[in-house]
Amino acid sequence: MANEPSPRRIAGKPSVVVTRTLMPQTQTRMAELFDVTLNDDDRELSRTEILHRCQNADVIVPTVTDRIDAQLIAQLPQRLRLIASYGSGTDHIDLAAARSRHIIVTNTPGVFTDDTADMTMALMIGVMRRMREGTMLVRRNLWTGWAPSAMLGRRMGDKVLGIVGMGRIGQAVAHRARAFGMQIIYHNRRRLPESVERMFGASHCETLDELLTAADIVTLHCPASATSRQLVGERQIGLMKDGAVLINTARGDIVDYEALITALEAGALWGAGLDVYPGEPRVDERLLSHPNVVTQPHIGSATEEGRAASGERVIANIRVWADGHRPPDQVLEGWT
Repeated sequence: MANEPSPRRIAGKPSVVVTRTLMPQTQTRMAELFDVTLNDDDRELSRTEILHRCQNADVIVPTVTDRIDAQLIAQLPQRLRLIASYGSGTDHIDLAAARSRHIIVTNTPGVFTDDTADMTMALMIGVMRRMREGTMLVRRNLWTGWAPSAMLGRRMGDKVLGIVGMGRIGQAVAHRARAFGMQIIYHNRRRLPESVERMFGASHCETLDELLTAADIVTLHCPASATSRQLVGERQIGLMKDGAVLINTARGDIVDYEALITALEAGALWGAGLDVYPGEPRVDERLLSHPNVVTQPHIGSATEEGRAASGERVIANIRVWADGHRPPDQVLEGWT
């Protein structure tokens, strides 16, 4: 791979800057192994603060809340040669700019797969069984008691689940959905092997349009990129079945939320389950007020086990790199 940076052995403890507060066991271990600068109050650092803290750093450990763009990368010190990102996504990092500066980028893939798949199923169930509306009735003391036709939701079994993006998380969702008796269809950049399709009982859709017109529930698991931005826009939402449901635990920019809100308010969609939003942490009031939109604060990966595992992967990547070897989770997208 042309122009790929080579790891170089670090004499002594590498100097590491961490931008957010991580799990206690992760920070304790980092303090033992590295010359580490932590962010104990967990506030989001400004660009100026990041650059100031990195002046004598070999490694920066950012998270999804940090925009490590070309301008910031250009101002990083020459000695900094590793961006060891905490999390699986890399859309917050300009990979081409890092490559041009011969900076290696790593992430922590796979550690949040089950956590995100669990959250996806929770959102599905929450929307299909109108759990937000039911919770508010009880909390506001408006529940008048059981009735045969009150608070009717919908069964999960026999519904057609359309999975957009059949990678690790998409497959983990398919595994869970099959236990609910759902029919699974999927759209992916590359079709899965026939043996994998048989394992999940999944049928491949050649186009996204085909999936959207057939699914009762659509769940998004594609990575954020220039090509996936507003992948599900007004036209795509218009293709969905009347009364369909949209679940998004991927990235907020994948969906045109204005078009989604219009469809929800018109009653074209039954509801939506959302864990991510454009312009986080702001969430549109129209989503918050809709009775059958389940909203969560970007917590798909928020388990003690997953966050600890991500910290362990960050530490492993830094240690291997500091020993002069290629880190196990080096991101190679865009290399030629």
